[in-house]
Amino acid sequence: MRIAVVSDIHGNLAALQAVVEDLGRRAVDAVVNLGDSLSGPLLPRETAQFLMAQDWTQLAGNHERQILTLDPQAGDPSDAYARAQLGAAELDWIAALPHCRAWSEDVFLCHGTPTQDAEYFLESVVPGRLRVATEDEVRQRMGGVRASVVVCGHTHVPRLLRTAAGQLLANPGSVGQPAYDDGQPVYHAVENGAPDARYAIIEEHAGRWQAQLIAVPYDHQAMAALALHHGRPDWEYILRHGYVPAPGQSVSA
Repeated sequence: MRIAVVSDIHGNLAALQAVVEDLGRRAVDAVVNLGDSLSGPLLPRETAQFLMAQDWTQLAGNHERQILTLDPQAGDPSDAYARAQLGAAELDWIAALPHCRAWSEDVFLCHGTPTQDAEYFLESVVPGRLRVATEDEVRQRMGGVRASVVVCGHTHVPRLLRTAAGQLLANPGSVGQPAYDDGQPVYHAVENGAPDARYAIIEEHAGRWQAQLIAVPYDHQAMAALALHHGRPDWEYILRHGYVPAPGQSVSA
């Protein structure tokens, strides 16, 4: 069994299509999507319609929740753009998605952690950046999940961990947004340093699960230009470079 894992597409349909083309050459048996699929200044409606046509197992991320509960006066602009582009069918679709679920007895899927859609699982925040989570932090966030492999998204950081009990934990990274920054709980930036689309493949061999983290080049320049066209020079820079603009740095064209 070979399972492709995608996450954090953020409306970047070009990146998603490149991933789908790549995994089509790798003989996967199934695809799972861990959520945060639409939020961003790119192609949320088209991405939703593409995903709705797939036979994949799909989750909602925190941004799906935020799109559905958007405060027009205080909401995230990426969520606001996505909400404005989505119709009733797309909104009904994301409203029906869970934030976590067991895929099988061996495989558990979550967007953030098994209990929270916006909690970092394999990393922890320190001022300015993320660090690898400690064994105790991972164990606490795992809760009662005993699956052989647990996959998560949310942080956009491709990472593999294995617990002392032998559980494989995998984050495929972000298909469509290679960097971001956030002010909570303290300011930190996440930067993968390349514009490539990311995904993972998990598979079982002789009763033991393993994973590959994969980076796929695509026409990121076109998506960067689209972000700028939609008034988001910050996203334009991120999509071109895989880094967050430095404070005070001009990001206009």
